[in-house]
Amino acid sequence: MTDPALSFGKVADLYDRGRPTYPREAVAWLVGEEPTTVLELGAGTGKLTEVLVSMGHDVFATDPDDHMLDVLSAKLPDVRATVGTAEQIPAPDSSYDVVVAGQAYHWFDHEAALGEIARVLKPGGHLALVWNERDERIPWVKKLGRIIDRSARSGSELDHPEIPASGHFSAVEDAQFRHWQVVDRDSICDLVLSRSNLNVLSEEERERKRAEIVAFYDDYGRGMDGMQLPYTAFCFRSAALPKQVSTLLSSRPEPQHNPLPQRVALADTADRLPRILTEPEHSSDDDTGMILIDFR
Repeated sequence: MTDPALSFGKVADLYDRGRPTYPREAVAWLVGEEPTTVLELGAGTGKLTEVLVSMGHDVFATDPDDHMLDVLSAKLPDVRATVGTAEQIPAPDSSYDVVVAGQAYHWFDHEAALGEIARVLKPGGHLALVWNERDERIPWVKKLGRIIDRSARSGSELDHPEIPASGHFSAVEDAQFRHWQVVDRDSICDLVLSRSNLNVLSEEERERKRAEIVAFYDDYGRGMDGMQLPYTAFCFRSAALPKQVSTLLSSRPEPQHNPLPQRVALADTADRLPRILTEPEHSSDDDTGMILIDFR
């Protein structure tokens, strides 16, 4: 079976059409209002990248899947983008003010990735993480969640103790920002079928799921008016410790399992080699409860 972490490329267009963006105020909290240098890990099709660029930030986008980056580059041709992983970041030491990951950190090998992220951050830089999560306190949204099947991994409900425990970063700060995504009969199918637990299914199974989600949408009779799907953007940030402190705190024997290949890239690969285009508290299972939000 395909590794779910690397399965998004074949549904890149669905992902880009169906997934929500990130609220500007959340991105400002994560990265700052003033233009700065940003390395984005797991950039995908550029949902977060677009907001960063619109705010004036200088972004270098990386993702392990070239097909996802094809979509990003088609939308944002001026953004440097290359294939790369969080465990082997294709960037030199101390080169970025912020490293950010949207809807991606839970896929990383945290021990390896946190060391690499600390390496590429400038003194005074920080790590920023964000997840969009549906607000399933709303009965119809909870029903949608059951159709999707929340087996996909996420890190939005954690306080990420591994980040300060790594010895590279300070205590984690967090914030939440509520926002909405307008979905219609087509985009709600794109949203559902781009999920990692569903995009690895056979075509026959995916078609059955598509029919299920269309029936769900039509049951509400919204037609082309659409529905507003409520989200919370869960945000986390942590400052990088000074290099000498980080070295002392993180000095421990190297793990003997799954060693990473030796890192040889000493500069951004985008500079050296152009990329070749190739469940919440107090919730209920009752779907008939009061709807807490209108379908604006």
